[in-house]
Amino acid sequence: MLPPININKWIEENKSLLQPPVGAKLLYTDIDSTFVVMIVGGPNQRTDYHVNETDEFFYQFKGDMILKIVDKDGSFRDINIREGETFILPGNTPHSPQRYRDTIGLVIEKKRSSENIDKLLWFCDNKDCRKLLFSRSFHVDDLDLGKQLTPIINEFYGNEENRTCKHCNHISQKPTVNDYIQ
Repeated sequence: MLPPININKWIEENKSLLQPPVGAKLLYTDIDSTFVVMIVGGPNQRTDYHVNETDEFFYQFKGDMILKIVDKDGSFRDINIREGETFILPGNTPHSPQRYRDTIGLVIEKKRSSENIDKLLWFCDNKDCRKLLFSRSFHVDDLDLGKQLTPIINEFYGNEENRTCKHCNHISQKPTVNDYIQ
């Protein structure tokens, strides 16, 4: 059993690791647990929507964030999670965490079994369209989710065909860090 972790001290010592495009770093790495506990820093550069089969717990430690989601009826909406607030996202809800500069959050997810499949989805960013552009399914086989997301994010942005909507011909562009700064 590991001793308690002083989160403020951990953040100060690991701040340089909380970088785009994902900005996530595991808080615990040497334990066999049911949970994956991550500290996530902003800003991020994500326009994807992540789908995890299990619930996710968010605690906004410093600053505010926006959790963009797609409801069961297909509508897009934003959930504001303010500093000091928590939120539990139901499993199988497409979501896109939007973190701003100098923000820090804690995210707890259930460790995936061999049967659990995650997805990354991108939707047309033309607000009049919003059709699915690109998706990738994958098994989280490494506790460091950020390591697995980055190559998929790079695959999407690295090919204009992946970013071109087949319904309205709009081409989604890679965001810059400035797109996520308040």
